[in-house]
Amino acid sequence: MRINSHFGTYRGLLRLALSYWQLGLKQADIVAADARTVRRVVFVCHGNICRSAFADHYARQLGIDAASFGLSTSSGKPAYPGTSAIAVQMGVDLSDHLTTAAEDFVPQPGDLLLAMEVRQLSKIAADPALRDYPRSLLGLYTTPPLPHLHDPYKLDPAYMPICLGRIKSAVDALKVSFPGASAGR
Repeated sequence: MRINSHFGTYRGLLRLALSYWQLGLKQADIVAADARTVRRVVFVCHGNICRSAFADHYARQLGIDAASFGLSTSSGKPAYPGTSAIAVQMGVDLSDHLTTAAEDFVPQPGDLLLAMEVRQLSKIAADPALRDYPRSLLGLYTTPPLPHLHDPYKLDPAYMPICLGRIKSAVDALKVSFPGASAGR
């Protein structure tokens, strides 16, 4: 198995291992959601140009009420072209995606925030506008659970479809886990 194509980088593999440890020691700032109250899933990552953008658009394609934002971006940027190209091959069109910065995101009652990395949960927990919302890791909905979904931005091109495939499978599981978030409920 090639590390770069399966985990992005050696750092991605190490962060995945660390995330299992953080979960086991309850050091991931997860706040469980009552599935009956979730009305929208919100995907969170670093730049809102790869992982959260793809998850958002795929979820909407499935009829899930969804949104996304980045913790370290400015609003109004398009998706990363490398992500868009692979997304199209997977049947997801990101051509109309524009980034949303955390400070421009407007949370709603019934939101469930789903980060890609444990350290992103810590940033959400520290944000007064977001800290009271339930939050978890999107990768916990993959099979097997992968609590760290390493950022594919400008990494080995073979990793992008693997990362997006993991996100796609997690979003498929969200549709079953949170039926109240389906549009037209």
